[in-house]
Amino acid sequence: MPKITFIEAGQEHGRVVDADVGISVMEAARNVGIAGIAADCGGACICGTCHVHVDAMWRDRVGPPTDIEIATMDFSEDVRSESRLSCQIKVTEDLDGLVLRVPGA
Repeated sequence: MPKITFIEAGQEHGRVVDADVGISVMEAARNVGIAGIAADCGGACICGTCHVHVDAMWRDRVGPPTDIEIATMDFSEDVRSESRLSCQIKVTEDLDGLVLRVPGA
């Protein structure tokens, strides 16, 4: 089972969570109550409330945001080149060790 580290806003150290292959990173975060991942739309890529920053060493493996993600993130704060919507990242074995930062207010 892949492990994903979420570094929540204002925190230096991350929370390591087990994530089932095939679910979205957003679902993995919501399953354990990661602060800052509201996921208001339930993964439909229309609200932007599951926005994360992908750690530099993982960007190539995770891939770039889709055009729909980019349009949705127009309404998010702290959007950067490493931004993705966690509802659009599927957990795979290749993402074991993934590190994500959750932007905060």
